[in-house]
Order: sequence, then structure tokens, then C-alpha cells
Amino acid sequence: MGRGGLCGLAAEISQCRICRDQPAGPALAHEPRPVARLSETARVLIAGQAPGTRVHASGLPFTDPSGERLRDWMGIGPEVFYDPARIAILPMGLCFPGLDAKGGDLPPRKECRKTWHDRILAAMPQVRLVLAIGQYAQAYHLGPLRRSGLTQTVAAWRDILAETSARGGPEILPLPHPSWRNNAWLKRHPWFESDLLADLRRRIVQQLGR
Repeated sequence: MGRGGLCGLAAEISQCRICRDQPAGPALAHEPRPVARLSETARVLIAGQAPGTRVHASGLPFTDPSGERLRDWMGIGPEVFYDPARIAILPMGLCFPGLDAKGGDLPPRKECRKTWHDRILAAMPQVRLVLAIGQYAQAYHLGPLRRSGLTQTVAAWRDILAETSARGGPEILPLPHPSWRNNAWLKRHPWFESDLLADLRRRIVQQLGR
């Protein structure tokens, strides 16, 4: 798919209202605002969960403390992170899904994956590294390679990188969500920062040519 095709796909996504007008379950309670950054040149794809309230307001992915932590994990600043020629961003849910009774974000809308994700990934064959953030992205991108839970999946990151590379597609690196809610998880698993993040930063440099 060339530039016109990818731009056309992005334009379709920007007008998507399926979760409001043809929902799979309860309709989205607010006006949809799809947030994604597609690219025909980016070799790194950030596959997250879904926009939160701040991203819904800004229309720009990861404009929140989670984004600051993710950029620190990757070892890059906003100028690189938001360069669509270098990094593509595709959450499992393209719109803010709303809040649950406890004030947390609801799961990503299922309509997004069914409608868009296979088409989007087919339009970006140049991607060589996928950062699969959280259980929803890992379920989609890893399929049967995902382990029994998020901790087990992230802990198996070396094997998963090797397994995904061997099947001929992009390498996939599983990550927890960079939310402050995961601070306790990060403290319990010091190998994440000492080993996994060191490898992540090396791979980012390799893919971005920095």
C-alpha cells in the first residue's frame, strides 16, 4: 500500500464512529476521537492499550505521565517519539473507552481490533520492532506465544524476541504499561530495568539509526 493508500486509511480511521453507531455491546458514551499515528517508514511500532482522558483531550498519544515514562524507557525525547517517519503508534483501542465505576479506564473497544488492526499492520510491512504494552496488545500481537499472564510474558522477553524473529515478522518486545499504577510491579521485578530496558534502548538505537 503506497502513500495514498496509507493516507486514505488514516482518513478512514479519523472518521470512524463504529463504537458509537454500530457497537459490539453498549455504545461509547462520548464522541469518538480515534488516536493513532501511521507511517510507511517507521521501523518501530508502539502498540498500547487505549487513549486515556488526557490523550482524548489532546488528540496526541501518550501526552501524560505514562508517555513520559515510556519515552524514558526507550531512551528518547518527544522530538523522536512524535516523529511519524520514525515511530508509529497504534493502540488496541483507538478511542478513549470511558471509565469504570472505580475511575479506571475501561478495556479497549473490541470494534477497533476487528475493524482496523489487520488492515493497518498489513499497510506497514516495514515495521521491525513492536513494543507490545499490556495484556491486550500482547494477546493480539503474540497470540499463542503469550505466556499465562503479563508478568510471565514480560519475563520471557528474550525468548519471545527470538520466537517472533524466527517466524519472519517484526520482533515483538512485551512491556508492562508505564502507568504509575505499576510502580509496585516495577519494584518487585528489578530485572525489568537492569536487563530488559537496557536491551530495549539498544534496539531502539539500532532501529532508529541514532
